[in-house]
Parts: sequence; C-alpha cells; structure tokens
Amino acid sequence: MSNGETQVAQASGERGEHSMAFHNIKTIAKREISGYFASPVAYVFIVIFLLLTGFFTFMVGRFFDRGEASLAAFFLWHPWLYLFLVPSVGMRLWSEERRLGTIELLLTMPVSPWQAIVGKFLASWAFLALALVLTFPLVFTVNYLGDPDFGVILCGYIGSLFMAGAYLAVTCMTSALTRNQVVSFIISVVLCLFLILAGWPPVLEMLIKWADPGLVDTVAAFSVVTHFDSVQLGVLDSRDLIYFLSIMVFSLFTTGVIIRGHRAG
Repeated sequence: MSNGETQVAQASGERGEHSMAFHNIKTIAKREISGYFASPVAYVFIVIFLLLTGFFTFMVGRFFDRGEASLAAFFLWHPWLYLFLVPSVGMRLWSEERRLGTIELLLTMPVSPWQAIVGKFLASWAFLALALVLTFPLVFTVNYLGDPDFGVILCGYIGSLFMAGAYLAVTCMTSALTRNQVVSFIISVVLCLFLILAGWPPVLEMLIKWADPGLVDTVAAFSVVTHFDSVQLGVLDSRDLIYFLSIMVFSLFTTGVIIRGHRAG
C-alpha cells in the first residue's frame, strides 16, 4: 500500500472514530434528557425556577421601582439561585448510577468514560438552558416598558448559561465522588458557595482591611460573581468565558479521573 493510500485509510479511520464518539455522546445525552422528563422532577424544577426568578426579580429586586428598561434585577440573583438549583439537577448524574450499580454496566459498554461524562453533562446543561429560555416573557416585559439594550440582555443570558455550566460541572464532579445524592448536593453547594464568596463585595471589603490589594484581586479573580458581573453589563470578554470554560474542563477532567478510579477498583 502506498503512502497516499495509507494516509487516506488513516483519515477515514479517524473520521469513523470521531463519528462513533459523536454518536455515543448523542446517545448518552438523549438517554439523560429522556430520564429527566420521564418523571415530574423536571417539570417541578422548571416551575420552581420560574417562580423564584419572578419573585427575586419583581419582589426582592424591585423591578418596577428601578425605573430602567433592563434585566439587571433579573440577572443579579442568578449566582445565588443557581447555588441550590443547579446542584439539585446534577447531583444524580453519577451518584444514581453508583447507587443502582448501573455504572459498571455503563462502563462495560463500547462507550469511553469521557464520552459518557460529556453526554451526561451536555444533557443536563441543555435542560438548564431550556429553563433559562423559558424566562423569555421577561424580555417582552422590559421591551414593553421601555427601550432596552438587547445586546446587554443577550450577554446576560450567555453569562448566566456559562455560569450554570460551571456550577453543573462542579456538581458532576461531586456526584462521581459518592453514591449518596444528598452528600453530593451538600459538597457541590459548598464548593459553588466558595466560588461566589471569593468575589462577594462584603468578603472583599473584609479582605482589603488586612490583605494586600494584589492578593484581594487574585481571590476575586476566582469568583463567578466577578466574571458574571462584567458579562451581564454587556462586556462579553473572552477572559470571562475562558474562566467559566476552565472550571468546566477542570471539573469534568476530575470527574473522568474519579470514574476511571471506580472502574479500576
């Protein structure tokens, strides 16, 4: 066989592997999404999410008293809403598989651990995206009341989706650690709370009193609040998106290490 034929065969084999990987990820994702909507849990979550966002936007955030055509009151509470709602979605991703003993069956199928991890993560992220999209009446409301900057609103939605993905990836990691969903939920809430408090103004004000400003800025750089605030103001900086993607990649990589440890054990 000539070198040209060898290269063509290798390229064809790589395309086949990529196609199979995509098919496996798609299959896992469809399985997870079907699992969500096969029970009332998904509908209950969506209703609770919409009710809470409405309550914090109109009641706590005093949407009508602000006198401005923006969704600042809506996005302001997302870091705190996701703190409990996202872990409640992701806590079952791997802990349920471990509790039922189906993780061994899943890992013996012709599916690599990373394909299963990505498939499960994308399915849950898509579910969270659906819940976020269903808040679209707020966009119509603010457009009816004034002349909003839709670029700022779009940036806010993008930042919110990426922040939810970061929380979800952390929860995916904690879910792989234990077969108890409640333990997974608690650990993920604590870790995500740290990501919030690192840039929360009261905490930064306390740190400024005794720490070097450079240290304070470093701590704040690890906070989802710091990066989400700049995005929701309409500044779609690549550094903020890289921050959220870094959390996702690191957490999912750690999940893969944990899953491989279970398989080896």
